[in-house]
Amino acid sequence: MSDFSAEQKRYLEGMAAGMAVVKSVGAPAGAAAPAAPPSGPDAIHLAAQDKTLAAGHKLADPEKWKRAEHPFEAYGRLKREADAGKAPSVPDNFRWRYHGLFWVAPAQTSYMARLRIPNGILNHWQFAGVAALADQYGGGYTHVTTRANLQVREIAPESAAPFLEGLSDLGLTGRGAGADNIRNVTGSPTAGIDPQELIDTRPLARAWHFHILNERAMIGLPRKFNVSFDGGGKIPALEETNDIGFQAVRVLDGAPVEAGVWMRLALGGISGHRDLARDTGAVVRPADCTAVADAIVRVFVAEGDRTNRAKSRLKYVLDRLGFDGFLARVEDVLGRTLDRVDAAHLAPRPMTDRMAHLGVHPQAQDGRIYVGVVVPVGRLTTDQMRGIAAIARELGDGDVRLTVWQNLLVSGVARERAGDVEARLAALGLSAQPTSIRAGLVACTGMTGCKFANAHTKESALDIAAHVEARLALDVPVNIHLTGCPNSCAQHYIGDVGLIGVKVPVGSEGDTVEGYDIVVGGGFAENAAIGRMLWTAVPAERAAVHVEALLRAYLDGRRGPDESFQQFTLRVGVDHLKGVAPAATRALEAAE
Repeated sequence: MSDFSAEQKRYLEGMAAGMAVVKSVGAPAGAAAPAAPPSGPDAIHLAAQDKTLAAGHKLADPEKWKRAEHPFEAYGRLKREADAGKAPSVPDNFRWRYHGLFWVAPAQTSYMARLRIPNGILNHWQFAGVAALADQYGGGYTHVTTRANLQVREIAPESAAPFLEGLSDLGLTGRGAGADNIRNVTGSPTAGIDPQELIDTRPLARAWHFHILNERAMIGLPRKFNVSFDGGGKIPALEETNDIGFQAVRVLDGAPVEAGVWMRLALGGISGHRDLARDTGAVVRPADCTAVADAIVRVFVAEGDRTNRAKSRLKYVLDRLGFDGFLARVEDVLGRTLDRVDAAHLAPRPMTDRMAHLGVHPQAQDGRIYVGVVVPVGRLTTDQMRGIAAIARELGDGDVRLTVWQNLLVSGVARERAGDVEARLAALGLSAQPTSIRAGLVACTGMTGCKFANAHTKESALDIAAHVEARLALDVPVNIHLTGCPNSCAQHYIGDVGLIGVKVPVGSEGDTVEGYDIVVGGGFAENAAIGRMLWTAVPAERAAVHVEALLRAYLDGRRGPDESFQQFTLRVGVDHLKGVAPAATRALEAAE
């Protein structure tokens, strides 16, 4: 008998996978879990799924998909189907995200690729290499993301595997960059060069990055997971928005542990669900961060909700178990108790600087500076990338440092060459000198490249900046964050002004237009806070007028330039602010 054809083999593989799903996740409610305990590299995840089934619950679809065929075992099929130009099925669109590939149709009939760049730092040749891949396989541009990462878009199916393999040639990867995994590991962007930092976060971020890549238990969690390391430098790492935030602190003499620099442990940040990470009271030796993070993730794997994707983040495990109960479970996994230090024994964190990610700043190294580059809403052409790589190679130390503010730094520049760097940036259409609006302007991809978005956020962000700059002389930085959907990739709740895309009803026929709900008073670092709702269903064409009215009210009503926008909004309250934009809108309509 002749061998099966390739088509027959694919049919049989699919049938076998379907039978596996029926056996493992299609059992009726109340059915017993398999008698034999799971084994192999995914045993911890299979055991958690089995516990859910044994309790009579149904697994969420993504849990079924990864149980039927683990994404890392399916790379050969990804490659075969992509080579044939085939768009992925819904289950495979989920699976391929484990490799960093996101099928974003109908917004774009192509893949978006997300990378892993620990601490957001690349060598100049890697940065230029990503530009070359974006030219060869993508749309000729990249986006700097709010996880100090890069996205490459407009990758055709047949280019997917060559793109991923090209990343490997550069010493980069997209492995685990999407779906139910630990996302890009962030750290202080000025790690190792910041005069005020308490600790260099680069070794900590790299250790955790490689642990994730080489420990299968860290792959395939109940939902996505974020970890960040803040070294106490001038630029905040936004660790309070992460599931795990390690915060460098100086323990003082008289504490129950040795004095020196430790990492304070904060848990449960998820700004899109209106929660920031909270201090646990525990401190961790820097060398133990990977072991502690591993234990936390393992407890999350065991306790996370495998049935309801809306409630499957770490925050909800903490809500259910309580912080003390959760930490007790972590200590069981670790095999020891965590060290705890009262806040009275900790020195205050050095203050952050809201403009330190842009412009020219001195480094800890004598005679050296870093230059923070404005990247408008995070978008870079490949020509700009190659130009930046050349600046880093010829005038800097060779590093390109991405930040969570969707911009980048060129480090290790001789102080006397700062003007040369700025001149070469200008030739690329870029600048190191921001306005008070563009310094904190953050926007997700929006409807241009994301099927979940309700508005063209990047375009709206640039419109708002241009509108405000033409009308107001703002003398302090104000952060404006625009996000397209409740996933809150642009973290709108921590902006001074946050806009979240919504569909706004118009007329009586059920039609809608792009629009935003607007929140105010959010903050981060030493001013961490969740913004409060101010206006709902503002048409996108009126968003800039609303933001202008808010900022004008601030400039007119503040108690001097030392009162920040956040402090102003807290003092006057949202009820006072609700009327400022309608009045401005009426005036605009009258003028029109």
